[in-house]
Amino acid sequence: MSAVFGYAELNGGAALPKTTRFFEVIQLLRAAKRPVLARDLAAALEVSVRTVYRDIASLQAMQIPILGEPGIGYVMRRGYDLPPVNFDVDEAEAVSVGLNMIARTGDPGLWRAARRASHKLHEVAPSTKKLVASSWGVQSIPAVDLSKLRQAIRHEYKAAIQYADVEGRETERTIWPLVLIYYVDNVLVVAWCELRQSIRHFRLDRVTRCRFLTDDFNGRGDALIAQWEATQKDDTVSTKDFGLSET
Repeated sequence: MSAVFGYAELNGGAALPKTTRFFEVIQLLRAAKRPVLARDLAAALEVSVRTVYRDIASLQAMQIPILGEPGIGYVMRRGYDLPPVNFDVDEAEAVSVGLNMIARTGDPGLWRAARRASHKLHEVAPSTKKLVASSWGVQSIPAVDLSKLRQAIRHEYKAAIQYADVEGRETERTIWPLVLIYYVDNVLVVAWCELRQSIRHFRLDRVTRCRFLTDDFNGRGDALIAQWEATQKDDTVSTKDFGLSET
């Protein structure tokens, strides 16, 4: 394979659900110019080789035309494809520019996903290659793994952080991460803070240490997000709507 993009994991668990992993296996094989070894698929998906063998067997059992065997490599029979996403030209170009601008977030995992999505979009809409957006923006944040933070938000897992205020005083916090806000020069997490017993906003460049916990706040995140949206969102982030309504 000419390039391998990794998938971050949360506390050692698989980053992708099985159905999503199946989709990615198919996409990797479709894009490959030659047989792909199981170890290369395993490296790309950040799973074990044994998991790849099981996934391939499952896909073959579902009549997906994958040819090959362990030790030799796998190929997708020509002519097989997944249902298309029907974007018009303007929509495809808008998505392409948006994907390029994700580099500004300083989130490496999100940028890798955007690159994969861009490659898929370029295959069906070659004109999108002509649109380029600057990647200038947030620098990487070494104390926080943003891929794991996004997973913690999705799965409602708590995090323990060490946070420095504007004067450099540090406190230990256990937070319930709810929303990530990507500004042009920083990233902010909206979270319920157990120490302050309220919704707080934490600049990630002031987080000096971050550890993701196995404790969860399952089922309580939506109510807290609704509370934040009703009371604080307008003061925290503004999004242009261009005067358009949903149709």
